[in-house]
Amino acid sequence: MVRARYVVVGGVLLGSAAMGLLVGDRNGPLRDAGAHATQAGKAEASSPDLIAEGQRIFRFDTFGDEQLWTDKLRMHEVVEKNVDPTTALGVGLKVDSEVLPPGILQKVDLKDPATTVALLKLNAVVGLKATVDANNHITRLGVTCALCHSTVDDSVMPGIGRRLDGWPNRTLDVGKIIALSPALPAEKKAVYNSWGPGKYDPRFNIDGKNTPLVLPPAYGLSKVKNETYTAEAPISYWNAYVAVTQMGGQGNFKDPRLGIDITHSPDLVTSKLPALRAYQHSLPTPRPKAGSFDAAASTRGKAIFGRNCMSCHTGADGTDNNGGNKLHAPDETGMDGAYAARTVNKAYRTTPLRGLAHHPPYFHDGSAATLADVVAHYNEVKRLELTASQQKELVEYLKTL
Repeated sequence: MVRARYVVVGGVLLGSAAMGLLVGDRNGPLRDAGAHATQAGKAEASSPDLIAEGQRIFRFDTFGDEQLWTDKLRMHEVVEKNVDPTTALGVGLKVDSEVLPPGILQKVDLKDPATTVALLKLNAVVGLKATVDANNHITRLGVTCALCHSTVDDSVMPGIGRRLDGWPNRTLDVGKIIALSPALPAEKKAVYNSWGPGKYDPRFNIDGKNTPLVLPPAYGLSKVKNETYTAEAPISYWNAYVAVTQMGGQGNFKDPRLGIDITHSPDLVTSKLPALRAYQHSLPTPRPKAGSFDAAASTRGKAIFGRNCMSCHTGADGTDNNGGNKLHAPDETGMDGAYAARTVNKAYRTTPLRGLAHHPPYFHDGSAATLADVVAHYNEVKRLELTASQQKELVEYLKTL
């Protein structure tokens, strides 16, 4: 049985595998909201077997969301008929080169949708899971966490290479993919098409408003207390929220603040949350590439950071939210408040600083294209009075995080 009290877009729950976007909570993790998920996330469990199972879930488990992507949105028809590999790469889908037979890309037609079906049979399309029959027709199609929170290293060609789990797919145009569905009315397609690459709105199907957010990284989370931009709750709460309300998975999720009360039988989500969390917590922050920053300038920039930034970006993880759920009103940091206004607490968490050089653009809405833009923003809003040289040195230090 499913009981849900919220706005449903186009008659169905719509979404992607955006594992870890944002909503808010003034009081931190709730005891009664997604309590099953919060309990699943309490104990750190990191045995090799559990992590391996979590990797499988992260990459390949749809939580039964084919009921949305196949039965309601009919995306299996769209992919089979209209999405050739060139088109797929063009909307940011990625291909795992490590499962491809040697030389296969030189032998197939990358303009033929049948090639996409063949890649799906190999489990090579990152974040998509398909059942293909003996006649090479897609009978079931679903999405996984990896759709939005994995990319590839482009070692074969742009969009094709080895998987990089936990890296946000900033070229993925989730909205454009959803808008291909023949089941959606034109006005909804217009909203989805407006999001652009690397962005997703995890509440559009809840409140009908539209303020898309940048897909965040899912690596370096092991010591981050609250994983989302607005610090609603620990990671297992948010994994459950996304799996059930966004991906369309068959699981249980309850949050009275959002008016959501969804129950499925069988529940295909809750029992998988501990392993999923263990795998996500095993994903390390990528280190800066050799030669990608000026070492002497970064040393000077570190001192500038200490004087001007560490009141909020505290501790090893670079956030004051770990020490007591501290949040900041949008006008305090010069952020656009439109998304925060849609959340319970109306405020944003100080984002942990991890792998910054690897995932532009910045801020919750992607409004800062580069680290230089980030520094310039705070130099103005906080009246830091940094010289142009000091700003450049601070940028060099941020590249090392």
